[in-house]
Amino acid sequence: MYGTVPKGNDIGKKGNTYMLKTLGAQIKEFKAASIATPIFMTIEVLMETVIPFLMASIIDDGVDKGDMHHIYVVGGLMILIAVIGLLGGLGGARYGAKASAGFAKNLREAMFANIQTFSFANIDKYATSGLVTRLTTDVTNLQNAYQMILRMCIRAPLSMICAMTMSYIICPRLANVYLVAVVLLGTCLAILMVRTHKYFSKVFEKYDDLNASVQENVTGIRVVKAFVREDYEKKRFTTASHNVYGMFVKAEKLISLNAPMMQFTVYSCILLISWMGARLVVARGLTTGELMSMLTYSMNILMNLMMLSMVFVMITMSMASARRVSEVINEKSTLTNPENPDYEVTDGSICFDHVSFDYHGDKENPILKDVNLNIRSGETIGIIGGTGSSKSSLVNLISRLYDVTEGTVSVGGKDVRTYDLDTLRNSVAVVLQKNVLFSGTILENLRWGDEHATEEECRQACHLACADEFIERFPDQYNTFLEQGGSNLSGGQKQRLCIARALLKKPKVLILDDSTSAVDTATDAKIRRAFAQEIPGTTKLIIAQRISSVQDADRIIVMEDGQIQGFDTHEHLLETNEIYRDIYELQTKGGGDFDEKAGEN
Repeated sequence: MYGTVPKGNDIGKKGNTYMLKTLGAQIKEFKAASIATPIFMTIEVLMETVIPFLMASIIDDGVDKGDMHHIYVVGGLMILIAVIGLLGGLGGARYGAKASAGFAKNLREAMFANIQTFSFANIDKYATSGLVTRLTTDVTNLQNAYQMILRMCIRAPLSMICAMTMSYIICPRLANVYLVAVVLLGTCLAILMVRTHKYFSKVFEKYDDLNASVQENVTGIRVVKAFVREDYEKKRFTTASHNVYGMFVKAEKLISLNAPMMQFTVYSCILLISWMGARLVVARGLTTGELMSMLTYSMNILMNLMMLSMVFVMITMSMASARRVSEVINEKSTLTNPENPDYEVTDGSICFDHVSFDYHGDKENPILKDVNLNIRSGETIGIIGGTGSSKSSLVNLISRLYDVTEGTVSVGGKDVRTYDLDTLRNSVAVVLQKNVLFSGTILENLRWGDEHATEEECRQACHLACADEFIERFPDQYNTFLEQGGSNLSGGQKQRLCIARALLKKPKVLILDDSTSAVDTATDAKIRRAFAQEIPGTTKLIIAQRISSVQDADRIIVMEDGQIQGFDTHEHLLETNEIYRDIYELQTKGGGDFDEKAGEN
């Protein structure tokens, strides 16, 4: 139906292959660095493998025989090989860091770019704190894991294979000791990794809770202090922090077994090789130089095995992060453009044809029930109703912030699902209940409505929204810097700036979702009068709690429990609609407000 995508993109169900394919696609321009890293690491490993073999030659053919020429030649060759190995290691480190940092950059960009395409339904699916964790902690885990994979996952296995091969060339009997140790340790590590994975999968969910606690506390710090709730917030944060700590401790308890197992194996191998090697040297089955080489290869194999275990730990941690990151990258918006969209909204007429809607697609118990409306272009429509009567849900369907569950919403005579989304939303300006301003100057915030707007156009929009009254009292006027969220403005000032910003879009439909609630009645009346005089061709929908804010509208919608209970002029509604008449009498006679009456009913 018009390109909508089913909800619930579960990456886990699509398997690890799909997840790895998603992540692999983000390597992009860093493929060359990703290929160069293992090449340099291979060079380093090969050089390190040759050095113990040459050392054995110096001892057996140089020191034992007193051949200084041989010592000089082979020693010089060792220095050359060591330099080549060093350069290989430096190259691997450099390109590995470049590839992993670039990979992390692309992951963050891919996630952020996809988040910008999310519909409100998609946004509802993820907590803000969860998205922050994915963009920071999870991506950092993947960056570290990718660097370990490029460097250590190549270096450690290759080094073990080379060392094992050289060991078998020198003395197969002693090499079998390594083989047994590797098999035993590998089995133990696999068991540990499987058992720790479940803890790492849960720990990032606890990180989300921790970030949520911090975010809410910082955002609402004025409320926290006003209600003296600092101690409560501290306890809440401590609980979230303790949960993260608890999960990590459980995982680390299992991982901590890795170190003693490795040390026991290393020392056991050294003892066995020293004992068996010494007997072979005495029996003339092994030279002193070869025994020294075997001990070196022993340490090489076992240290690389320990390094590999660290890689496994990092990969185990990052698997949970990989799924969380892939989920965001692969999340498909529930709202998409049709194949051949319309790119022109002819006018601001609006039609609701048997519309039902629920945020979860529930057709049995929708929050909007069989709504039918016809609004002419240029009309001013008031919308009034109690909290929870679905006023905001009704207007959210006009700009297609959500799709209807049943029925059709049309703007300009066409179903909103036939329009290009950007075209529709540029034609329908919405000032939401929650006013959001961004850090920057007043002019920069206003130009969210039209990035090419001149200063004169911004001043005119502010005049219509009665925002110029307070802006011109600031020393820097339109260049006044606003803190994040507009925290250095009052609620009414923020509302008027948001209205001015919406007007700069020059919309065919303007929706004010309770956007003058913090404005005094005199200013509210001036804003409405300016709208009537200056933008008569724009369809205006005004959601309000005050009768005075909507009584001069061409027609007024009365909503209750997701249904239209009345749609007429102020005068006719007073005569024919009991709900509206009750609201009017309560507000004009000082008997309370609509929500109190609704609560009693």
